Amino acid sequence: MDFQDVVRHRRMVRSYDPDRPVPPEVIDRIVDNGLRAPSAGFSQGWGFLVLDTPADIALFRDSARPDEDPERWFAANVQAPLLIVPLANKDAYLDRYAQADKGHGDRSDAWWPAPYWDIDTGFAALLMLLTAVDAGLGACFFGLPADRVAHFRTEFGVPEHLNPIGAISIGYSDEPARDFSSRRRPKDDVVRRGRWT
Repeated sequence: MDFQDVVRHRRMVRSYDPDRPVPPEVIDRIVDNGLRAPSAGFSQGWGFLVLDTPADIALFRDSARPDEDPERWFAANVQAPLLIVPLANKDAYLDRYAQADKGHGDRSDAWWPAPYWDIDTGFAALLMLLTAVDAGLGACFFGLPADRVAHFRTEFGVPEHLNPIGAISIGYSDEPARDFSSRRRPKDDVVRRGRWT
């Protein structure tokens, strides 16, 4: 698929054909492309938990299901043949930028203008979303309830230094094609040239 077609077709898909698993070679391609994302200082401070069995998907739903109002959380109700949980590793960045070639003598995060560990992991997630579209799949990035992250960590053995920024559901879409272009904010509302005002 042409890159512009991939971008135009990318949308958040929440309903998948339950009888069509994602082939292992496609899963590998999705993950491999995520690993090509840019990262500050080439820190590569990320990890990716791949869940592609019905038992793991069910355990994910259970671990993400809050006690109150679980219906409002896609994480608690997701039905997809594949989930990938991108995990940000802040320590990898603090360690890398404390090295002599980066000019910081300690592991402080006080000078960081933004949490690049989350941003870079988000870049990787976007590459995975685009790769899914290129492979003829649907995908959706979604959040986890903050009060369920500790339970998710416990259930899947995720170490404390890895923080889930969300999750990506992937599968063959069974949603009708829709055009969301009329719902996008006008370009003039969000883009300025030269200066903002």
